[in-house]
Amino acid sequence: MTKSKIIEIGPLVPAFEEEKIVILFGPTATNELREISVIHEFEAAPQSALSKGSALQIGDQVYIIEEVGTEANKNLEELGHISVYFRSGQNEVLPGAIVVSPEVFPTLAIGDTIQFKK
Repeated sequence: MTKSKIIEIGPLVPAFEEEKIVILFGPTATNELREISVIHEFEAAPQSALSKGSALQIGDQVYIIEEVGTEANKNLEELGHISVYFRSGQNEVLPGAIVVSPEVFPTLAIGDTIQFKK
């Protein structure tokens, strides 16, 4: 299991609720990215934390990972970055993204944990 903690929530994050997208970034994100991102910090560096069928937990809400983009694990390991889509039925998953179900936008709070469970 890989665990991180939400340390900052950009002021524009709620604007993405209608699109059902959350952008996660590690603490090295630029100021521009911080505006639109949930900034989180890992307890320990992730290693291949994302795989189809595994779980993502944000606070108390558990999601099942349905699709994993080709660059998602690399981006998560190097930058703490992935885009999480809480919707399906789109075209091909973007390289740095994952698609999860259920299609429920999470409640986000500073101090909440994010867990990637195999």
